[in-house]
Amino acid sequence: MNKLSKEKRDKLILVCMGFGAVLLLIGLMFIRPEYAAIKSIQADTTAKQQKLANMQDTINKASTLTNALRETSATLAQSESDMATGDPNAWIYDTIRGFKTQYKMDISIASPTSIGDVDLIPKFPYKQLKVSVNGTAYYHDLGKFIASFENNYPHGRICNLLIHPSGDGEKLSFSMDIVALIKPSQS
Repeated sequence: MNKLSKEKRDKLILVCMGFGAVLLLIGLMFIRPEYAAIKSIQADTTAKQQKLANMQDTINKASTLTNALRETSATLAQSESDMATGDPNAWIYDTIRGFKTQYKMDISIASPTSIGDVDLIPKFPYKQLKVSVNGTAYYHDLGKFIASFENNYPHGRICNLLIHPSGDGEKLSFSMDIVALIKPSQS
């Protein structure tokens, strides 16, 4: 049985080669594209799972971000509480009058208030109120007034301070500009 005739052996070899060619053809035409499709589906699935994980992470962070926004809004509201509100002219007059009573000073507003863009920082979202003030005061009272004003109103500043002796003994004459930020209207 081991011995096959040459003709049968050649036919058997041709049948085996034909069978191998058919298997190779089936593999190339049907199986290989399916493996490529499976790889593509796996890559898409991995990308979609990553996108889903990112979305879930964003959803989980939403409450944290909402709380952070509330805290930041409350901090901003607290910071804006000492800014000029309502009628800026009335606010500056009341503020100066309130500070004037605590110190032995004579203060008068030398110019009308001007409202404009902040000149210290460009494209700043607030407006500024500027008024020139003149007066006379003792040296220590003037220093306490300036320190108290700038400590109580961190969004205000005193600029262009000019001090010179007055004709009234120990008192000094001064002129200065008071600049304060105006709280934006909530419209």
